[in-house]
Amino acid sequence: MPVYRIDGLTPVVDPSSFVHPTAVLIGDVIIGKGVYIGPNASLRGDFGRIVIEDGANVQDCCVMHGFPQNDTVVEQDGHIGHGAILHGCRVRRNAMVGMNAVIMDGADIGENTIIGACSFVKAMAEIAANKLALGSPARVIRDLTEQELAWKRAGTAEYQALVIRCKNSLREVEPLSAIEPGRQRMSFQESIVAKSQL
Repeated sequence: MPVYRIDGLTPVVDPSSFVHPTAVLIGDVIIGKGVYIGPNASLRGDFGRIVIEDGANVQDCCVMHGFPQNDTVVEQDGHIGHGAILHGCRVRRNAMVGMNAVIMDGADIGENTIIGACSFVKAMAEIAANKLALGSPARVIRDLTEQELAWKRAGTAEYQALVIRCKNSLREVEPLSAIEPGRQRMSFQESIVAKSQL
């Protein structure tokens, strides 16, 4: 994977985590245990520190960056959807940021909160715990239901399992020229199916 030291600071990745070979880590990046970092994610710790705590995931094409003396943090079991941008913000424990959402400097996303896809959380905004926030700028719509909180936990657990799957079986290969007879399908757990129905 592309990992770069800058100004004497080298990224730190716990050996139990999986960072896709196309993800880029620069400088003051700290990745905890059992973390998944997806393809083409960019974690640029060349100004402020970037911290991804245990069990969190940062999916494909996400960008994380910040200003000097500012940490950009995804706390334990945080879930950052495809293409999201986090800049100098904090995503609290078990919170989820939807696909292509943008979270700006100084924003604080509360524990267990879900930020909807394509939402924009303005600088210094504080979104309380256990809420659903949507829009541009994002605003709290309502409290999350127990079913939605369970769905979020199940989705994050799938990414924690993906860490192990990737470490055990993901390999760069040449493509096949034709579909092989009896080609198997991925076997998905019930939680993935439930996710698609919400």
